[in-house]
Amino acid sequence: MPENITFEQAIARLEEIADRLESEEITLDESIRLYEEGMKMAKLCSDRLKTARQKITEFSDDEGAESEYGDD
Repeated sequence: MPENITFEQAIARLEEIADRLESEEITLDESIRLYEEGMKMAKLCSDRLKTARQKITEFSDDEGAESEYGDD
């Protein structure tokens, strides 16, 4: 899995995987491979969201500190 894949690309790939898994035209081996790839994409998305939340929290905390202790 490329590390430079964007969140949006990972979500799109997850949607493709879900559509493919829902089709009745795939083998068990392909289902397993797609499931594994989907889990990797889901983890990537989860990690990116976690990082974004942390940045937002840090930014919000910094903004609160500035307005509380900064020059108004």
